Amino acid sequence: MRFFSVILSALLIVFPSYSAERGLIGASLLTLQNPFFKVIGDQLTVEATKKGYETLVVSADNDVARQSHQVKDFIVKKCVAIVLSPADSKAIVPVIKEANAAGIPVFTVDIPCNEPGVQIVTQIATDNYGGGKEAAAAMIEALAGRPSKVAILDLKQVESCILRVNGFKEVIAAHNSAKPDAKIDIVSELDGGGAKDKGFKAAEDMLQAHPDLRGIFAINDPSALGARAALEKAGKAENVVLIGFDGQPEGKQAIKEGKIYVDPIQFPDKMGIEIAKAIAAYSEGLDVPPQTLIPTKLYRKADAVADPELK
Repeated sequence: MRFFSVILSALLIVFPSYSAERGLIGASLLTLQNPFFKVIGDQLTVEATKKGYETLVVSADNDVARQSHQVKDFIVKKCVAIVLSPADSKAIVPVIKEANAAGIPVFTVDIPCNEPGVQIVTQIATDNYGGGKEAAAAMIEALAGRPSKVAILDLKQVESCILRVNGFKEVIAAHNSAKPDAKIDIVSELDGGGAKDKGFKAAEDMLQAHPDLRGIFAINDPSALGARAALEKAGKAENVVLIGFDGQPEGKQAIKEGKIYVDPIQFPDKMGIEIAKAIAAYSEGLDVPPQTLIPTKLYRKADAVADPELK
């Protein structure tokens, strides 16, 4: 028996990921109906398993009340860490405080919670502000110096989407100051819900109010695809530049088919891996930066044509 004990001890030193169970990580992500968040959850699970954790990944379904109940359940289950992509960064504060009071470290992924009074160990996210700036640069490029009216499909209750819109507006404002003869007017900003159906309806309203619209920036691929359907219905698909965000498979396919101009794409796989690494590092008493931002990359039609994962 002593021989096997010695062997086991040696294995635990060489392969720490096979050590005794390190506890349960509870993750409540915005919606697992969105492939982006499913990738985050899947990669978090894979990386956390390597490090000796169990994971419980659930979908908040864009419902802050549901998410609050999920966090309360994580507290009851005595999770060693809680991961959130908040359904509402302000409304989720009370239950984060409950987790803080219970001594459970809270981590956020993709969507931050920067509200006062809460303790967040670290935020792993896309550089959403920088991605919004990339989207604006692409819009300016596509409009080719023509004075134009554009619109934004936003999602104001989600902090990451607010940052995308802010980055977009900053670059458009700078362009207008530098080139007033090629001014781009943002004439409409409506809630696209981050979903196809709501994006479709909001884009329809935009087109009715502004029949001479030349561009739409949507804060994610589902709302962009909804806007594309509205453009096709109105017979204006070839007249309006459409820019999305995320780089979901359906969005990438639409770029390949010329339905979306470009996407600043995110890397949810990296986000899931990095959040698991941050949890492990924190549990070991190592310093963890308050925020890690993963840059976006513009994904163009040439990238889509060369993408082996697309049809």
